[in-house]
Amino acid sequence: MRTINSVSELKDTVKMLKSQGKSVGLVPTMGALHEGHISLVTRCRKENDVVVVSVFVNPTQFNNKEDLRTYPRTEEADKRLLEAAGCDVVFMPTVEEVYPEPDNRVFNLGPVAEVMEGAMRPGHFNGVAQIVSKLFMYVEPDRAYFGEKDFQQIAVIREMVRQEGFRLEIVPCPIVREADGLAKSSRNVRLTPENRAKAPAIAKALMESVEYAKTHTVAETHDKVVEQITAAGMEVEYYQIVDSLTMQAVENWDDAPHINGCVTVYCGDVRLIDNIAYK
Repeated sequence: MRTINSVSELKDTVKMLKSQGKSVGLVPTMGALHEGHISLVTRCRKENDVVVVSVFVNPTQFNNKEDLRTYPRTEEADKRLLEAAGCDVVFMPTVEEVYPEPDNRVFNLGPVAEVMEGAMRPGHFNGVAQIVSKLFMYVEPDRAYFGEKDFQQIAVIREMVRQEGFRLEIVPCPIVREADGLAKSSRNVRLTPENRAKAPAIAKALMESVEYAKTHTVAETHDKVVEQITAAGMEVEYYQIVDSLTMQAVENWDDAPHINGCVTVYCGDVRLIDNIAYK
């Protein structure tokens, strides 16, 4: 596995590999890797000749400076995991390398980026579009892999790809969960033992609501999930049941062919997200 820190070396390396007729897959990450990330690398390994993984805590997508400061950074452990998973190239740049000057691009990402995370974290998705578009320009991958835990983010990236005209396949990958159901997240390490014991109630409420939804309205299902998570001692920032493609809220189960429920929960002071497919 080759570790690269500069954009120019990354571009030259990928260009050389592509000149040999090799397909290239990209897994963008912010590091602090866990089994969820590694599942993306494994999928990428199966479907491409070359696996490129970026490890970069992108400052432009954090609208909370404290969240940026406390985001876990475990570069040496990340490299060991990536090598074991079959990664060929890991890109670990500095902030100055990626942003030698401020990125003032403003993406008009439309309705998919204006609800839920877009409403709660102003500027977040513009920052995501900035860094992901840069990575796509550096690597020009055939495929890029993203976890479905960040469900809305995938819709936003698809829209950015459409607008910018990138020629690649976006590959969504299933959520990887702990044995007790909690969605794997780099933020889980910040949970106190008490809050770690509460956190699985998020997934439990979502999973139980799938059966409940078969005989209840969207509004009733929404309220049931919120009540169950709240009763477990956590604070629901939002729970929205949405069209899986447009991210717009639905009122009835027949409003869209595919519907997901997306939730953000404060478990203590740690902000956790999760989602579930209803149809």
